[in-house]
Amino acid sequence: MTVRLGFIGTGDLGADHVRRCANILSGATVSALYNRTQSKAQTVAEQFAPEALVTAIPEELIESPEVEAIVISSASQTHEDLVLKAIEAGKYVFCEKPLATTADGCERILHAESAAAKRLVQVGFMRPYDEGYQNLKSLLTHDAVGPVLMAHAAHRNPFSGPHYTREMLISETLIHDINTFHWLLGESFRTVQVFYPRPTSRADAALRDPQLVLLETSSGVLITVEVFVNCQFGYDVQCALIGENGELRLPEPARAALRKNGQTSVAIPMDCKERFATAYDRELQAFVDGVATGKLTGPDSWAGYVASATADACIRAQKSGQKEAVQLIAQPEFYRNDTDV
Repeated sequence: MTVRLGFIGTGDLGADHVRRCANILSGATVSALYNRTQSKAQTVAEQFAPEALVTAIPEELIESPEVEAIVISSASQTHEDLVLKAIEAGKYVFCEKPLATTADGCERILHAESAAAKRLVQVGFMRPYDEGYQNLKSLLTHDAVGPVLMAHAAHRNPFSGPHYTREMLISETLIHDINTFHWLLGESFRTVQVFYPRPTSRADAALRDPQLVLLETSSGVLITVEVFVNCQFGYDVQCALIGENGELRLPEPARAALRKNGQTSVAIPMDCKERFATAYDRELQAFVDGVATGKLTGPDSWAGYVASATADACIRAQKSGQKEAVQLIAQPEFYRNDTDV
């Protein structure tokens, strides 16, 4: 079976997903493309899928009989509406994070998917498909270090764009770490707090970059996450979990060491597409396979909701300077037996 995919959003990551489908994935084909600037979609189609339909509006793509499943990589504020329309059309949908820009928006998706009585949504959290993170999860599952007491993480980007806001450090960057620890530890969060260190001179003062976020899980595990989106030196993620009997640490990506002119150096990735290239391949392949078999296995709408609800609390903490409670609804029965990667 070949799954016919429609892609909404053909910007940087969206175009990379189209390339991935055309050149790497098995069992899938690019059937349709939409982008707000139609010429961008046309350019991507000419490069990777000359036979694909380029639509004038996203609804045309969603409703097209030539599209069986949808990949959303458009601007975050469009996600909720597009996912709801895909669910209404009865089509599987892969949505890049965030699932919606607020917990309320995610709740509406939860209700719509539950009403459809069929799991249709996979959220684009790629770290569970990364070999290093999978190794961490396996060791935790096998109780390698005993109960986890605390954890430390860092999420660094070399530069942020001109329209990047203080809130986006949470909603676009930290949200990956929120999902990562939700998945690794198998529990949600009860409180959050945001601290502002001395700001970098490499970013606008209003951005307040970097930030240090303290997450407290429901069992009392304390997690510190450094978010630094103008670190200059590269794209860097770190993760360490400290248990009663030892420590687990995320390995660095495999890179050859260059020994030259009296120095040893190892290249650092410059963006997430480079750092997590294989993980992106695996998550999209898992989505295609799930559509083909009628059973999605990747991060679900509940994972997307927990991440957005926790991010909402972090944004409140940015503004209040205080510890803020994470407010979650009871997990709907529909999602309780779901199994993420």
